[in-house]
Amino acid sequence: MWWRNQAASRAARRAAVRLGVILGAASLLAGCFEPLYGSHPSVGGESIKDKLAEVQIAPIPTRQGTPQARLAVGMHNDLQFDLNGGAGANAPTHRLDITVSQTGFTVMVDPSSGRPTAQVAGVQVSYQLVEIATGKVVLKDSTFANVDYDAPGPEQRFAVQRAQRDAEDRAIQTAADTIRNRLASYFVAGT
Repeated sequence: MWWRNQAASRAARRAAVRLGVILGAASLLAGCFEPLYGSHPSVGGESIKDKLAEVQIAPIPTRQGTPQARLAVGMHNDLQFDLNGGAGANAPTHRLDITVSQTGFTVMVDPSSGRPTAQVAGVQVSYQLVEIATGKVVLKDSTFANVDYDAPGPEQRFAVQRAQRDAEDRAIQTAADTIRNRLASYFVAGT
């Protein structure tokens, strides 16, 4: 029957038009997306990865032998790895000044022994990005990270210390990731 052939050809034409519209829209939007940490240069000629590699991390001021000194070293190492893979800044254009402080509190206490069973360890980090050429502070912000941990029974006293250190290390990594993302945002948008 001729009307069946006509309906089939109309359906085929509609499908071809829809496919053409979809392919046309996809071709217009194909060049709009670029990975944030990709190796392809952005509009300014440098990728975000290159910009982050030009950030010099200043030594974090702490007193030797304190728990804050361990946190400061961990923060410096995590940021160094996040920004440029562990190598130092080649030709630094910016300097990152950081201060780190330790926080913590007890969430639960065992009523029979009076010892904590669940605690929270955390870090508070204030940082500012300084343009080396002018000495101008271009970004000033702060972040924090809190991580919980469980304290095993009273007969395992060193396990509590290890659990606290592991929680602090996780908090440091979380804060370092937040700082890296904030710096990437600054280099992309300028704010």
